[in-house]
Amino acid sequence: MARRDGRELAFQALYSWNVGGVDIDTLLKFDWKEPEKLEDMGSDVLTFARLLTTGTIEHIDEIDEIIKKHLVNWDFERLNKVDLAILRISVYPLLFQKDIHPSIIIDEAIGISKEFGADDSYKFVNAVLDNIRKDLPEN
Repeated sequence: MARRDGRELAFQALYSWNVGGVDIDTLLKFDWKEPEKLEDMGSDVLTFARLLTTGTIEHIDEIDEIIKKHLVNWDFERLNKVDLAILRISVYPLLFQKDIHPSIIIDEAIGISKEFGADDSYKFVNAVLDNIRKDLPEN
């Protein structure tokens, strides 16, 4: 559950960055969460969320190109901003966190999209991430 909390925080931060233009220093404070909830999450969760957020933003061009390459009959510019944030925070670990199995990353993305996305977002997110996973080089 701890990693899930971290992924949700990173998703919310990336969404705010994309939609609201919030700067990264402000994002990494997670001010929108109640202080006691942040404290309950613990430092490991916050560190993981910060890693996902900063890593995704640092590699945003590469991540977006991979997403664009794997969209079938869909224009990147028309992507729902919630789905885009979920895809971005999921592609980052697929590419750069090889210690996390791709199926875990995809399952977490599906869970977040069921909670925060539109009714069928999880199907779209699953399809795009699964296509990306299939193209990843084997370790």
